[in-house]
Amino acid sequence: MEPLSFEKKLVRYRDAGFPIIYIKSFEEDKTDGIIRRVLRSSRCFEWNGTQRVKDFATGVLISDKEGLEQYLASIIGSGISDDLPDGSVLILKDTHHYLDDPTIIAMLKHLCLRIVEELDITILIVSPVVVIPREIEKFITIIEPDLPTEDDIASLIASFSADHGLGVSPDMQEEMALALKGLTDFEVHSILRSAMAKDGTLSREDLELIHTQKQQMIQKSGILEMVHQKEGMEDIGGLENLKEWLGRKTKVYKEFHKAQAYGVDMPKGVLIAGMPGCGKSLTAKVTARLFDVPLLRLDIGKIMGKYVGESEENMHRAIALAEAISPCVLWVDELEKAFAGIGSGGEGHEVTIRLFGTFLTWMQEKTSPVFVIATANNITKLPPELLRKGRFDEIFYVGLPNEQERKKIFEIHIGKRSKGRNDLQGINLQQLVEKTKGYSGADIEGVVKDAVEHSFVDGKAGVTTDYILKAIEATHSLSEIMKDDLDNMTKIYKDRKFKSASK
Repeated sequence: MEPLSFEKKLVRYRDAGFPIIYIKSFEEDKTDGIIRRVLRSSRCFEWNGTQRVKDFATGVLISDKEGLEQYLASIIGSGISDDLPDGSVLILKDTHHYLDDPTIIAMLKHLCLRIVEELDITILIVSPVVVIPREIEKFITIIEPDLPTEDDIASLIASFSADHGLGVSPDMQEEMALALKGLTDFEVHSILRSAMAKDGTLSREDLELIHTQKQQMIQKSGILEMVHQKEGMEDIGGLENLKEWLGRKTKVYKEFHKAQAYGVDMPKGVLIAGMPGCGKSLTAKVTARLFDVPLLRLDIGKIMGKYVGESEENMHRAIALAEAISPCVLWVDELEKAFAGIGSGGEGHEVTIRLFGTFLTWMQEKTSPVFVIATANNITKLPPELLRKGRFDEIFYVGLPNEQERKKIFEIHIGKRSKGRNDLQGINLQQLVEKTKGYSGADIEGVVKDAVEHSFVDGKAGVTTDYILKAIEATHSLSEIMKDDLDNMTKIYKDRKFKSASK
């Protein structure tokens, strides 16, 4: 079933007799236009923070310098019907600052009770901030204007381009419209103006402006984190199967409209499980860069609230925000810790189950361009429902790097730290590879860091094989520290026939 549009919700709740419809909106002018169009047959009166009362349709001033308490008192005192005839609508703007005032709350409660019992009027509260007093909570329903669709945004770009004589190709319009999805009309226009002011054109370079604006939305939410990614595919040593798979998804993701027309489904995401320190988190960062979209990190710790229903509301907000920011990559790190309460019967058991159900349903049904990368060190702690087909497009297992991968990892980390010196020429990589069997990628990086530091302190011209061998001798590898756990995990992943990330 198609979700109801904002306009249809407004009409339905108005006809159903809801006493207060709370419209959460930053774009007041756009909201006013919708109200005028949808409720054109109703007589509407507006009170706003400038303490003016006016006829909403005509803009004619009815009274001046009348505070909200004074205005509500005059309505109640006059018998209501004189000031608000049957079928009329009272629009209150900039009132969220007043909704902790006991007198204002009592007056609104009085009006709500009268509406329920006998009056045919509706109160619309229009505000960018939602403040719901407990005393009138049951009388209020909240709605938000719909964000512009991709087609709406493409039309805005086309109009803007035509108005300013800019030659923007249909393909560029389509790409920008997808990137601008989740922003309001106001934000779209602001970005287009900023882009044109920079160099007089609209181009792919302007996608960075869009990412910056979306970063602002994330920072203001406090629930998701925007992760800056500098790493590229060249920073991953090995994992060739996973890299090839992601390369295929990249083409689908970047040309989704063509892929969709061809019959390709929107990619859902990937679960990467396996040994810690073997490139799972790095892969999440690289994927966002491959797709050329923002990388959002979901921390379940920030989702958990202390009040009843707060955690579930935060999860809904996080999902809604990710969908608004989309196209994006949503990274859920250490997924097994996020849903560790499933089946435990502990204090947070019920809350965790509800959060898990919300996440599971969304993963199953989502059609938005939010590509989920979930990483897990121990997949055996995950609920089996999460591993079913239809949740993720694929599940990859990351093991300890093989010889070829260890060689590549050494090349990457030595190369990064010897720019201008080319230390790699004098290093026996094969000897290092043979000495690091059972080492993770993180172990190898740590070895190189230590060797480079000791080489610098000793005043050497560059790092050598001997310095790296000494660092290896001083390091306990992951396979030593977690031998039994790693052996068990390796057996489980192979028994379940998860796809190996390495060739």
